[in-house]
Amino acid sequence: MSTSRTSSDSLPVVGLLALAAAGFLTILTEALPAGLLPDISAGLGISESMAGQLITAYAAGSLAAAIPLTAATRSWRRRPLLLMAVGGFLFANAVTALSHSYVLTLGARFVAGVFAGLVWALLAGYASRMAPKHLKGRAIALAMVGTPLALSIGIPAGTMVSGLIGWRSVFLMMSGLSLLLIAWIAWRVPDFDGETSARRTPLLRVLQIPGLKPVLAATFGFVLAHNILYTYIAPILRQADLIARVDAVLLLFGVAALAGIWIVGVWIDRQLKVLALTSTGLFLFAALVLAAFGQTAGMVLPAIAVWGLAFGGAASLFQTASARVAGRDTDLAQSMIVTVWNLAIAGGGLLGGAIIRFGSADDLSWGAVLLLALTGCVVFLNRKVGFA
Repeated sequence: MSTSRTSSDSLPVVGLLALAAAGFLTILTEALPAGLLPDISAGLGISESMAGQLITAYAAGSLAAAIPLTAATRSWRRRPLLLMAVGGFLFANAVTALSHSYVLTLGARFVAGVFAGLVWALLAGYASRMAPKHLKGRAIALAMVGTPLALSIGIPAGTMVSGLIGWRSVFLMMSGLSLLLIAWIAWRVPDFDGETSARRTPLLRVLQIPGLKPVLAATFGFVLAHNILYTYIAPILRQADLIARVDAVLLLFGVAALAGIWIVGVWIDRQLKVLALTSTGLFLFAALVLAAFGQTAGMVLPAIAVWGLAFGGAASLFQTASARVAGRDTDLAQSMIVTVWNLAIAGGGLLGGAIIRFGSADDLSWGAVLLLALTGCVVFLNRKVGFA
């Protein structure tokens, strides 16, 4: 028997913020090592390139586990499953903080990625079930707010704190945050039944649900374009003589992303199609400006703000679209979104690296323009099915 604390006309904000905190912790655990590579490499006695593989191991864990683990746990009650996933971060971050073995640390990061894949697969469906029908999209948007907060505030703050108390202490602090989050979830997040064997739709049949493939394709194109630019933001900024202000530029991006997720949260339940087209169009416009005026700081900075605005609500848009399309099979559909998202992250690094090697920073932006034009076509052509 499931329990819920929602009323018919309001959102359970405190419970949804607990889900947002889970997303915040997931992104923070994933991306924080990028700002601590010199310290981690010195602490483990390895090169910075080897330290960078701690991020790769995390992504590999999410890629490997999101779909199979979500499928295997479909019958489990939702709150114990979420608590187990957050407990996984407590364990993995504690091991990372205490380990002096590179191999053990790499394994801990892989395990953290496994639990991250499960958390991301759960969040949208969980938020949707906690909300009244007419506010499901807004609930998902609120549950996703942890992502831009982690990128714009959490990672810079974690990097700064690491300079004061050391990187190992920061990972121990994240284990402590996991413990607090476990208590928060147990206190204010309702429990729901898992799926019975009679209700479980086979994986391939879920993939065949009308509209799901276009949502997955649009997610891949949009996130791939984002990661081509975001991963190699330094070469782009170097052209505009902004390389010394990378931190301020990323803060600008993060603040704009917060505005984007607020706008999406307000309108998503009524205007999903319009928002999806607008976000893709704004990102396409920003990429065009970066491609055509990449050496002019006065054009680059507004373009990055527009890009942040467009990207802020992207996770909410694509996850809400997949949730509407998949219905009761939302969790499995979300695991596919997680897998596609991580493939796009990995692909952005690889493709962007190839572009930089054989071309220029301008070519990064032109590559994003091409991807976003194709993504816009997918969204527009499927506006009555996948993005209705």
